[in-house]
Amino acid sequence: QVQLVESGGGLVQPGGSLRLSCAASGNIFSIDTMGWYRQAPGKQRELVATITTPGTTNYADSVKGRFTISRDNAKNTVYLQMNSLKPADTAVYYCLIDRAIVRGAVGYLERWGQGTLVTVSS
Repeated sequence: QVQLVESGGGLVQPGGSLRLSCAASGNIFSIDTMGWYRQAPGKQRELVATITTPGTTNYADSVKGRFTISRDNAKNTVYLQMNSLKPADTAVYYCLIDRAIVRGAVGYLERWGQGTLVTVSS
């Protein structure tokens, strides 16, 4: 059973920083893509950033230059460093693993985390 555990959300003032972490556990052999999405109240879930195994990254235009995604392949963990936070960044942030290979399982696995709330407010 593959599980994702997210941490690092909370309340921060505008201009502040937070670091989110998402650790995948279970009988995982590899994960092709790890990423972060977010969903603000009344809005659809949207891409924040993704990163592939070799380190290729993709960012939403709204976070470029402020957020940095990284991963530790040995720990099956993805991070999101968020700087210069704005009230518009307030949302529930969800971790995603995609095209994961699980030992003993057939095919690829996609799994979402439970979400962690980030609130940017003075």
